[in-house]
Amino acid sequence: MRKIIIHSVPIVISFVWLILVNHTLNPITLRGPYFLQFYLILLMGFYMSILGLKTLREKISKTTAWIMISIFLLGVIKLIRGIVLGKPVGFLIGILAVELIVFLLFKLVELNNKMK
Repeated sequence: MRKIIIHSVPIVISFVWLILVNHTLNPITLRGPYFLQFYLILLMGFYMSILGLKTLREKISKTTAWIMISIFLLGVIKLIRGIVLGKPVGFLIGILAVELIVFLLFKLVELNNKMK
């Protein structure tokens, strides 16, 4: 339960920012720089919550992995929408690549811990 609460804090903060600044609940409809700000707030907050749990010696749960996948899928949906509309999506591709690498590193560390 504590993990879910810790992970939900950055999600709530990013959506509160979305409502206060952009007056919407739908991040998909945001224009490029506003979506990138929302997405980076969401990512940085979420990864800080993961690091916070790691300092408390907590294991990364399946819930954490599903939230990471959900955040990645949000970026992929926005990427597809940007490509269809013919907008520049270079920064988003870079962010998604880094996010994929970080996810694979977390899974690699988890696999190494299971092997030990």
